[in-house]
This record gives sequence, structure tokens and C-alpha cells, in this order.
Amino acid sequence: MGEAALAPDQKGALQQDATLVFWDEAGFSQRPSVRRTWAPRGKTPTLKQPFNWKRLSAIGMIAYRPADEAVRVLFSLGPGNVDSDWVVRGLRSLRRHLSGTVILLWDGLPAHRSARTRRHLQAHHRWLQVERLPAYAPELNPVEALWANLSARELANHCPETLDELATHVQRGVRRIRRHNHLALAFLKHSALFPEL
Repeated sequence: MGEAALAPDQKGALQQDATLVFWDEAGFSQRPSVRRTWAPRGKTPTLKQPFNWKRLSAIGMIAYRPADEAVRVLFSLGPGNVDSDWVVRGLRSLRRHLSGTVILLWDGLPAHRSARTRRHLQAHHRWLQVERLPAYAPELNPVEALWANLSARELANHCPETLDELATHVQRGVRRIRRHNHLALAFLKHSALFPEL
């Protein structure tokens, strides 16, 4: 892989022997992700969903180490909205899973900019650097492709009756993606930030 083809963040990650971590949040609800089906002509499937549907929130991370092209998918799922407490817990978890320098790339979510999050980032600035992804450019974050893949597979046309059932399907999808390492690499390549992959 030629160093001239690398973006500045990738060059910095190589020089520091750092891991790039793309971070994004998503919500999953009991409302189905409607997709085309192979139903017989004239027998359109009927999707029955709860009237008062509930939702789960998730933090997804794709960790990529350019030095050895290692990739990992990290994931956290729970009820409610992602807030500063959840973000800080995710950052602590990140340290348990990854060693060495980490360059974190995320968007401008208010929980990312809160005083609590900023204090935590400042306290861990020796190993954790933060870069903000440009506004209105979600296609640059490969975690968006992970969410799309889950919606198109495990959650497609599925109407879970409970949040536990919804969580089971989401976690099953994440396990599938983790088992097939080439998928996470494909998400990175899809972002157009890694043309060499």
C-alpha cells in the first residue's frame, strides 16, 4: 500500500501506530424496516406492528488499524437515547478493547460536545485524539453502512413484539458482521476514505 495514496489521518495513524475508530449512533424501533420481498404475485405480505412502538438506541464503532489492516466492530445497545453518560461508558469500553493510540472520528452529536464528554476526553488525551467528521456528510462514516446492512438483513420486514425480540435480532446481525471480517472492510471501502482496501 503506497503511503502517497493515504489520506492525512491515515498517514498520521500509520506514523503513530494508531487505531482509527469511526463512531456513530442509531435507533432501532419495533416499526419494521420495509423492504421488497420475493412474495408470490398477488400475495403481498402484511406487516403488523404495535400501535405504541418503542425503540432501542445503539452506539456502533468500527476500529481500523492501518499498520496491519486489522478491523474490529464494537457495539453497545440499550433503551433510551444516547446521552453523555452512555458516551463516556463507551469511551471507557473503547480503552478496554484497544491498546495504544486511538484516533476517534465522530459527528457533532450534542452528547459528543457536552461538558462531561469533554472532561473525559481531556483526561485521556494521551491515548485518545478526537477528529470531527464534516457536518452533512454521513456517507464518510463507515458505521452508517453497518446500520444499513442490519436494516436490510436482520430487521427487514420484521415486526418484533417486544424490545427483547428486537434486541435479539440486532445482536444477531452484529454477530454476523463480526464473523465475516470482509464486511467491516467493505464498509470502510464504501466510505471512499480507503480506496486502497
